[in-house]
Amino acid sequence: MNNTVSTLDEDFDPQVDELIALFDNTFADTFNTRLIRGEDEPIYLPADKDTPYHRIVFAHGFFSSALHEISHWCIAGKKRRLLEDYGYWYCPDGRDESQQKAFEQVEIKPQAVEWALTLSAGRCFRVSTDNLNGAEPDREGFTEAVYAQLCQYAETGFPPRAMTLMKALQLHFNTAPVNAELVRNLR
Repeated sequence: MNNTVSTLDEDFDPQVDELIALFDNTFADTFNTRLIRGEDEPIYLPADKDTPYHRIVFAHGFFSSALHEISHWCIAGKKRRLLEDYGYWYCPDGRDESQQKAFEQVEIKPQAVEWALTLSAGRCFRVSTDNLNGAEPDREGFTEAVYAQLCQYAETGFPPRAMTLMKALQLHFNTAPVNAELVRNLR
C-alpha cells in the first residue's frame, strides 16, 4: 500500500489556501460551512450567536489535518453537524489498549474518506493512529481496515459531500477519479 508521507513542508504549504478556497466555494452557500486554518487542536464548531456559519477548524494549517477534519464532516449527519465536534466521543493521546481499539473503530470510515480526498488532491496518504503516548497501536491492522473501507466506498459509492469535494479536488489538481480500479492498484 502507498503509505508514504507527503514531501511538502507541512509548516508552510501554499496549497492549504487553495484547499480552503475550494472547500468554501463548494460548500459555504449550500451547507453554510467554512474551512478554517487553526492554530492548535482541530475542532468542529456549529454556527452560534457570534458566528453565523459552521466551522471546520483544522490543526496548525496542515493540509492533511484539513482533509482529515473535512472527512469527519463528510460523514456526519445533519443533526450531528449541529453539535460541537459532532457530539463524538474523543479520548486524547495516551489511550490504553481498549481505548485505542475504540478510537480506531470510529476512525475507519473517516480515514477511508480522507484517503480518497488525499488521492483526489494528488497527495500521499498515511493512516493516523493518533496515540504517540499510549498503547502501541496495530498500524498494519488499522491500515488494512481503512483500506477495506476505501475499497467498499469505491465499489458502492462515497458519501455525497465527500464525492462532491473529490470531484472538485480532481478538477483543481488534475487527478484521476477515485474508483475501484484505482483503489485496487494502490496495493
